[in-house]
Amino acid sequence: MGGPAYTRLEVDERRRRLVELGARLFARYSYDELSMARIAREAGISKALLYHYFPGKQAYFSATLEEKAAELANLREPDPALSPPEQLAGSLDAFLGWVDANAAAYAKLVRSAAVIPEVREIVDRVRDQTARRILDGLAPDAPPPPAMRAAVRAWLWFMDGAILDWVEQGDLSREQLRGLLLGTLEGALSAAGEPGALRG
Repeated sequence: MGGPAYTRLEVDERRRRLVELGARLFARYSYDELSMARIAREAGISKALLYHYFPGKQAYFSATLEEKAAELANLREPDPALSPPEQLAGSLDAFLGWVDANAAAYAKLVRSAAVIPEVREIVDRVRDQTARRILDGLAPDAPPPPAMRAAVRAWLWFMDGAILDWVEQGDLSREQLRGLLLGTLEGALSAAGEPGALRG
C-alpha cells in the first residue's frame, strides 16, 4: 500500500519542480531559445524523462503559464467584507506586488501575448475574468452599461502598458503607479457616464 502512494507523491513533486523551473526559464529566455533538450539539461534529467511528464515544449510552456495564472487568480481574490472600490484597490495592490517580484516574467508574458497563441489565450482569459469581477462590483444588480464595460476592458489594456513601462523604466514608485492606475480607471468611468462608480 505504501509503494504506490510514495510513487505518486514523487511524480507530483517532480512535476511541480519542473513547472517551477519552467517559470524561471521562460522568464529568462524566449520560447524559441529553449528546446526540450536544453530544458532537460537545466533540470538535470534525461530528455526522455522530461517527455514522460510533458509531451512537448508547448505542453510544458502551457503548464508553466497555467501555474502562474492560478497564482495570480489567488492573489487577486478580493476580501468579500470590503466595498467594491476597496476590493479593487486591494486586488491591484496584490497584483503589483506580484509583478514587482516577477518583473522579468511579467514583461515576457505581456510581450509574448502578441506572437504566442498559448500566451494570448491565457492573457485574454485573465483579462476577461478581471473585467467581469470589476463590472460585477460596479454594477452588481444589472448588466453593466456598454460604455462602462468598454471603459473597464480598455483600462485593463492600459494597465498592462503602464505596468510594462514601470517594469522597464523603473522611474515610478509602486505607489505612484497605483495612483495612476486607479485615477485612469476613474477617468475612464467618468467619460463613460459613471463619474462616481469607484467611490461606491
